[in-house]
Amino acid sequence: MPLTLHLGADDLTRCRFAISPMCQTHEALRMLRRPARHGYHRAWLRRLRRTLAGLDLSPLWLFVPRAGGYTPDFLGAPPEEPYPSIDDELARMRATDPALARAEMVRSLAGTPGLAESPQGRAALDDPARAVHRLADLTELAWHALIAPDWPRHRAVLAADIAHRSRQAADGGLDALLAGLHPGIGWAGQRLTLHMYGDHADAQRPDGRGILLMPSVFVWPDVVSGFARPWQPTVIYPARGMGRLHVTPAPHPPAALARLLGHRRAALLADLRVPASTTELAARHGLAPSSVSSHLAALHTAGLLDARRQGYYVLYERTALGDRLAAGA
Repeated sequence: MPLTLHLGADDLTRCRFAISPMCQTHEALRMLRRPARHGYHRAWLRRLRRTLAGLDLSPLWLFVPRAGGYTPDFLGAPPEEPYPSIDDELARMRATDPALARAEMVRSLAGTPGLAESPQGRAALDDPARAVHRLADLTELAWHALIAPDWPRHRAVLAADIAHRSRQAADGGLDALLAGLHPGIGWAGQRLTLHMYGDHADAQRPDGRGILLMPSVFVWPDVVSGFARPWQPTVIYPARGMGRLHVTPAPHPPAALARLLGHRRAALLADLRVPASTTELAARHGLAPSSVSSHLAALHTAGLLDARRQGYYVLYERTALGDRLAAGA
């Protein structure tokens, strides 16, 4: 039977979202191990080909199975805060109880016959505390090499997904939110069913821990769930807009749009296929941040953009009217 999470009233009142830099790092690593996931990221993979060739992540690959299987939860533990920094998450990972880490590593290695008895497997299990710190160091390396350069854009896509789903919940309640997460997720009778999982005997029973929902730009086409104690039950699902993440913005806006709005404002509106901050847009368009800010304010006043604060940043995204205008409708 598919994986089923039974959610009681207390769980539903503790339904929350988070954006996790560490989760994105490990989902990127899992994507690298599974070619079926590469579709939306081929441009990103081409750009990072040399970087990837120079990275030795073999101790991490030990716990990232190629064809499904279990990856230790402590490698990407559900964040306790909605918007943790990578430094906070790495510190939490390094503080993992060695006994818990060893139990999760045993479970992960058991999915590949002979791996636990290999020299690398034995070394990890014999000294789990050292293994945790080594894996945290490699995660930090992978973060800086693979994710950090694009993190502002990734974060903007994830934040836009959460904003969209929050509006869904506001308009239609939790039923609308949970039923619309992904085609492979069913919601009925207070049961969240992940159909993409195969024969799975376990089921999460209502226990008041709630559920954490995390969008990801790398998890497509899958949905990932984990709920083993002590971690909060978690569902990681593909973020809306991830398909446009690595599309290079058109260098020139449509001529008709430029005549209507002026070239600079038209270029900014056309560029905002995914949310972005003033600083990002200024760098991409070679403009002063103050000039970009003025143009964005005018587009916002005209109802073509939404603006919302995300931590230290204000992110701009097109409204439905802005989308139609940019598309020439």
